Amino acid sequence: MNLPGQTNFYKGKVRDVYTIRDKYLVMVVSDRISAFDVVLPHPIPYKGQVLNQIAAQFLEATRDIVPNWMISAPLPNISVGYKCETYPVEMVVRGNLTGHAWRTYKSGKRMLCGIALPEGMKENDFFPAPIITPTTKAHEGHDEDISREEIISSGLVAEADYIQLEKYALALFERGRDMAKDRGLILVDTKYEFGKIGDTIYLIDEIHTPDSSRYFYREEFELRQREGRAQKQLSKEFVREWLMENGFSGQEGQQVPAMTEDVIGRISERYIELFEVVTGRRFEKQDMNYPEIESRLAEIIEELS
Repeated sequence: MNLPGQTNFYKGKVRDVYTIRDKYLVMVVSDRISAFDVVLPHPIPYKGQVLNQIAAQFLEATRDIVPNWMISAPLPNISVGYKCETYPVEMVVRGNLTGHAWRTYKSGKRMLCGIALPEGMKENDFFPAPIITPTTKAHEGHDEDISREEIISSGLVAEADYIQLEKYALALFERGRDMAKDRGLILVDTKYEFGKIGDTIYLIDEIHTPDSSRYFYREEFELRQREGRAQKQLSKEFVREWLMENGFSGQEGQQVPAMTEDVIGRISERYIELFEVVTGRRFEKQDMNYPEIESRLAEIIEELS
């Protein structure tokens, strides 16, 4: 698209971001899907709408904790908001020993991002209290683990700001946990990104979506832990599992497996299921064409003037 007042454009793995007059962002959440840092060859119908509308709901529900970048979500897969100076770290909050944290623990290590992990834990156990395991924000390739001390000593983030980011991240995670509990879920881990305008810190990007978060079903959680069974979860993990079952885990020389219409359809259905379980709302498919989108966005941008 070519939008009025456009001063920059960035194409990410999933999002297309248009900068307007160096003050606002128009974020288009596409139907592209990535896994293992690779964009898969076929888009997933309605995935962008799912992610955009979940994020919008949680951004609205957490404004009392921290200001956020979003002004509105005027179109199914598009949000409009403020351009912030982005902090170069992601705040990963973990309530349970799973994913990357479990792989680290299973290898015998008891330190993660400068945090000491308790002895005697099993996969998916709750930590005594949620922990923050920050990562650097990589434009390409993998984000890298980093400790609180390294962030501050290297000057990546000023100490006072970083302390505030920690407070915001833990408060957001607690709110997310409470909201998940109401839906019969456990918010297991998630990531938050922050930026700044002047002296004010803003929450940016998406929040508590299945692409940025992992959820377990609360029912049978304790029973499954006692019996050593895998937890029933709600996240993008099912896409990664399908890829790995078909011989792809992002390693050099591996080929992305063919995505049939059936596979694409099933992934789309799972994202819609995710939406309905996480939000408690019925998903309504909305289709728009680009001329219609551009026309509506031009009106919205004019209103921002």
